[in-house]
Amino acid sequence: MTISSSDVERVFRESGALHEGHFILASGRHSPLYLEKFQVLQHPAETERLCAAIAMWAGSLRVETVAGPTTGGIILAHEVARQLGVRAIYAERRDGAPVREFRRGFALAAGERVLVVDDIMTTGGSVQETIDAVRSAGGTVVGASVLVDRSGGAARLEVPVHSLWRLDIPSYAPAECPLCAKGILATHPGTTPAPAVVSR
Repeated sequence: MTISSSDVERVFRESGALHEGHFILASGRHSPLYLEKFQVLQHPAETERLCAAIAMWAGSLRVETVAGPTTGGIILAHEVARQLGVRAIYAERRDGAPVREFRRGFALAAGERVLVVDDIMTTGGSVQETIDAVRSAGGTVVGASVLVDRSGGAARLEVPVHSLWRLDIPSYAPAECPLCAKGILATHPGTTPAPAVVSR
């Protein structure tokens, strides 16, 4: 199943996943817009449809396992793997370490072909950490796919990357953030509500 970027945008808008404010992203950068993917992922039918587009893209890659980073990547890895008929695993950080690893008995065979999936890509950090975890475990990353590339294509990885929706949302280093310069309070998404952008 294919899906257009405008369809993906509609899903995010109609689910109330697009928020305006002053946000500190997982990457540590600041942004005036935040995509709350769990507002989308709470709907299994929409999640299934989005993952079907990823599975279609990956169909020729001979994927043996799908891997995602915690937390949203778990849901996506599971659904994409289900549709591809393979298994799903996930990479997580141990005690706040800056690297991800496979725990809970997850293992990869030497050269096992792995697709890495994630929800929102800003700098590509979580995806790259998962790629590194796959390689450290002996697997081979055959590609990566995300629901949204909010870097506008600026995030670079060492593998083929596919995104369902690409947009260029500004983000700033804290010292260069114009919202901070204006004294606007920054919030960590998921802990402080922000108004959703209504569909136009």
